[in-house]
Amino acid sequence: MTAVATWIRQVRCLDPLTGVDKLACVGIQAGHIAAIAPPDAPLPEGWPVDTVMVDGTGCVLMPGLMDLYSHSGEPGHEERETLDSLMAGAIAGGFTRVGILPDTVPPLDHPGALRSLLEQANTTSLNPRPQLLPWAALTQGNAGAQMAEVGELARERDLGLAGFTHSTALTHWPLLLRLLEYLRPLGLPIALWPWHQALARNGVAREGTLAQAAGLTTQPAMAETVPVAALLELAAEIGTPIHLMRLSTARSVELVAQAKQRGLPVTASVSWLHLLFSTQDLLGYDPHLRLNPPLGNPEDQAALVEGLRTGIIDAIAVDHTPHTYEDKTVAFDQAPPGAIGLELALPILWQRFVASGAWSALTLVQALSTRPAQCLSLTPATLTPEAPGEAVLLDPEARWSATPDTLRSRSHNTPFLHQSIQGQVRQVWTP
Repeated sequence: MTAVATWIRQVRCLDPLTGVDKLACVGIQAGHIAAIAPPDAPLPEGWPVDTVMVDGTGCVLMPGLMDLYSHSGEPGHEERETLDSLMAGAIAGGFTRVGILPDTVPPLDHPGALRSLLEQANTTSLNPRPQLLPWAALTQGNAGAQMAEVGELARERDLGLAGFTHSTALTHWPLLLRLLEYLRPLGLPIALWPWHQALARNGVAREGTLAQAAGLTTQPAMAETVPVAALLELAAEIGTPIHLMRLSTARSVELVAQAKQRGLPVTASVSWLHLLFSTQDLLGYDPHLRLNPPLGNPEDQAALVEGLRTGIIDAIAVDHTPHTYEDKTVAFDQAPPGAIGLELALPILWQRFVASGAWSALTLVQALSTRPAQCLSLTPATLTPEAPGEAVLLDPEARWSATPDTLRSRSHNTPFLHQSIQGQVRQVWTP
């Protein structure tokens, strides 16, 4: 159970919303940030005698993280992931809000399906637990052929509806045009994956000399960049804000930068694994690195990392995609795409980019917390007095091993399986 009152001493306090990066004492009480004090401050008078005292020396306190989009196995594929295991993994990784894609079985294409998913999530005994933000399907059956009852779905926003999306790429352009026109006055986020299946040619690796050397069937960058350009033109013509999911190429970063310079209403995100790996890493044929879109070439990876640092790319998404052991124990090109990551992303990204000095700590936390919320027009978590107590305590030095016994997710499809991880979430608070 989350303590009624907690006093965290000598902790590094990070808050991208206010630009704060300092040592402090932080008090959390009754679901709110109750106090921010100097690092050596004593417990304030009047606090409960059973206040839990936490030594935060060497640790980092940050706002709760938010994942823009991840896949739930439940309902329909509980052998991969249940809502309980997904939420447990999210809390273990510091995620207090998680967007759920509509590709459940049945899909989230009508209000009853949304309510059923959230009712099932509410039966968990997990405490604390993350807030689930379901994405509604843009099309009936999430099939890409006919418009869903988006007006009825939009009325469910009070349930915590993230917005509208399509789990796979939607390249039925006349339908997409009508959807953007219809959805514009409703004011809910629309997330789209720029990918063209015909142009992808069933490739499993990004086109280039590295994929050729590995003997893998290739997918050209234009499978992504052509629909990126088309979606940006639609945004310019219609004026409906859109969020571009899963960017993976240097050219996409250029196109988004140009669109933002033009003032177009567009935001963008990148998968955490596309920041960490490139086609170079496919030479080991690890099926856990079989992703869609495929990993970029080294120049793509460098552009994505820099695009995130400079704000051209707004947010990092986990795109948590569970698969069973049997699903992934096949040849690389036969493996289903996707990997888990909710309980791994924060410590691994911290080590790669913050500990190395490539990014500031605020840059990473902004990309995992503040900006994802802003992409959905939600109030970001913040460590300011009277704000909701939505926070994560990370020990960047703690070490643990990612094994089937330590991972909370029901699936273990990750390239980091059986590796030693530096950095671990010690505690999470939710309002």
